[in-house]
Amino acid sequence: MTIERALFALGGSMVMLTSLLAIFHHPNWTWVTLFIGFNCFQSSFTGFCPPAFLMKKFGLKSAAECALKNND
Repeated sequence: MTIERALFALGGSMVMLTSLLAIFHHPNWTWVTLFIGFNCFQSSFTGFCPPAFLMKKFGLKSAAECALKNND
């Protein structure tokens, strides 16, 4: 799995989880959902994404790194 796919999986699962928590537990969980959306939005402009940084530390490779490895 690449960092990009893992980010989509993490973001999607967190949005679903916090949405369900907002419906069934407390409406304030929508603030976490909003934060996730804001983080995705700012990451598209700045390239800075804390979860991607952690995933790289844990050994996941980006799609570009995997493509270069497969071309060798």
